[in-house]
Amino acid sequence: MLKQLFPYTKGCRKWIVLGVCCSALESVFELLLPLVMADIVDIGIKNGDQAFILSAGLKMVLMAMFALALGGGAAVLASIASQRFGANLRAAQYAKVQEFSFRNIEHFSTSSLITRLTTDVTMLQNTLFMGMRLLIRAPSMLISALILAIGISTQLSRVFLFVIPLIAVLVVLVISRVRPLFRTLQERTDDLNLVVQENLTAMRVVKSFVREEEEKEKFSQRNLALRSTSEKAFGFMSFLMPLMMLIIYSTIIAVMWIGGHMVFDGTLLVGKLISFFTYVTEILISLMMVSMVFMMLSRAIVCGRRVAEVLTETPEITDSAADPTLTVEDGSVEFDHVYFKYHPTAEGWNLTDINVSIPSGVTVGILGGTGSAKSTLVSLIPRLYEANEGEVRVGGHSIKEYTLEQLRDAVAMVLQKNTLFSGSIRENLRWGRADATDEEIAAACRAACAEEFINAFPDGYDTHIEQGGSNVSGGQKQRLCIARAILRKPKILIFDDSTSAVDTATDARIREALRRDLPGVTKIIIAQRVSSIADADLILVMDDGHISAMGTHEELLQSSSIYREVYQQQQEGVSLHG
Repeated sequence: MLKQLFPYTKGCRKWIVLGVCCSALESVFELLLPLVMADIVDIGIKNGDQAFILSAGLKMVLMAMFALALGGGAAVLASIASQRFGANLRAAQYAKVQEFSFRNIEHFSTSSLITRLTTDVTMLQNTLFMGMRLLIRAPSMLISALILAIGISTQLSRVFLFVIPLIAVLVVLVISRVRPLFRTLQERTDDLNLVVQENLTAMRVVKSFVREEEEKEKFSQRNLALRSTSEKAFGFMSFLMPLMMLIIYSTIIAVMWIGGHMVFDGTLLVGKLISFFTYVTEILISLMMVSMVFMMLSRAIVCGRRVAEVLTETPEITDSAADPTLTVEDGSVEFDHVYFKYHPTAEGWNLTDINVSIPSGVTVGILGGTGSAKSTLVSLIPRLYEANEGEVRVGGHSIKEYTLEQLRDAVAMVLQKNTLFSGSIRENLRWGRADATDEEIAAACRAACAEEFINAFPDGYDTHIEQGGSNVSGGQKQRLCIARAILRKPKILIFDDSTSAVDTATDARIREALRRDLPGVTKIIIAQRVSSIADADLILVMDDGHISAMGTHEELLQSSSIYREVYQQQQEGVSLHG
């Protein structure tokens, strides 16, 4: 894990080195202070040498000031290094997630990825911040103070032969119990984030079904599970502190008792005993800090492994076999004996032996019941998913021969679930093409029948869109997404049931505009209404993951019972409505 995360310290390594040096020097000055203080007592006060006392006192003040300056510098450097390390990790994870296929994202879940990008990274950068201060300071203070204490009195130092192993055993026992809980703690955080994410993104559904109380109960259960795990994990840590304080104070009492007798017997000077007390305090505090560092590292290791899992995840879909110079010349699409399943271990196929050739520039309609794999089929064209068997070709070449950028630049999709981003209408439309002119934007909106309602807004194209497009209707959102796709000027334009929220008249106007304005573009339209695809050059009828029939509207009325049944039901519905 350390090997995997070390490269992300680039840009902050010099700050880490400088910070560690400052912490080490700070420890040196703090350790020298008791020695000077002992000389003041044993030499200056004992001999009544006021000049020596003043000189030594000034030396202590200067050493304390240097220690303070070094401590402040170490804190600033640790802050800079940890923040840059955290920023590097977040940027690396986010860039990695952009390379993931849908299947990679499903492997982690969205909520878990959010936790790894935020909570886990924050824990790692806090560990680096504290580690730069404690990982050097605590061990160096511990070892140096122990050596100096032994130098003062070997007999009095024997008390540590009992104390240090006792604290070590105690820390090991607590860490062995806490470490598994830290992993569970992060997983519980993932679960809680999932509930919050689902509730916020589906707020309208929750309110329309009056499910607020049920959602509160679901949140409460996940929150309670997180609290319970946290209490167990941090309960062990809080249990450790009073035990360590008991050991520390018991040690101090023992040193006072034994040291007092040694001073009384004349085998130890008072100043030396005072210095020894100071070193005892430093040793015991250092032991406590070391134990806290180990506890912190236990959780950081869990978080680090979770972050490393994201960074080392192999994207399922890559450009490894692509030709960087190859571009999509036309919008022809061919499925050659294609099989696909979402989970490699699943028994059945989601798509079975798909064979179809679509010439460039034609309009293709796809009809089928819910779960017939219509959306799955078109998702293979821009390689949102990878076919398990068979081959998909675009423009006469296997889609694997194109880079993902070249392929997806040539394929525009208007998804079943329309997504708009916070910002102006113009900014959302320019997702289709960043350098589009205002005239091109207006033309795309006219083709998508969106210009009318945009001009009705007081701010027109500068109208602010709330997150997710919550301040526009479903039909308006669909038409803006269609305009965004048209603006891309793709070779292939895919509509995944993306006119379901508009009326039939508007639907017809959009289809007419597509025929008129995009004559050379291959248009693939998934629809529930036969009227939306009746004039298509080719219609595919999907049934349970395979193509049941294909042909024109007239041909399918004669040859496909599924198509004919859907058409008749919709015609009857129109007649009854009329």
